[in-house]
Amino acid sequence: MTVRLLLTLVTTLLLAGCNIPGMGPDPRIALREAEAKAIGGACRYGVRGIEDCYSLNEGASKAAIFAGWKDMDEYMSENKIEGVRAVIAKSEPAEVILEDKSTQAVAADKAPAKDASAAAR
Repeated sequence: MTVRLLLTLVTTLLLAGCNIPGMGPDPRIALREAEAKAIGGACRYGVRGIEDCYSLNEGASKAAIFAGWKDMDEYMSENKIEGVRAVIAKSEPAEVILEDKSTQAVAADKAPAKDASAAAR
């Protein structure tokens, strides 16, 4: 009986100090939080409002975005840093791009046919 109790006690003590893989917190959660915090800081430096930052990054944690935005705001205030206005160039809608490519393809199909007939003469 004492051997069994001693073995149980030793096993419990050994397992108490053991890090079993997969039993800790998921590192992806910490990574997502850090990325959201970086997004918030970048939004503040880019002179964006917090609401704009939320709407541009819907998949990120709002609490972490706010924490990053607030930290960057304090840092910029303490060090008298001016933000740089972020400019996003508007791209053409996908339909217009597809139409342009299809028009170019049709023009390209017609052009070689004329060149080929001229070369055959």
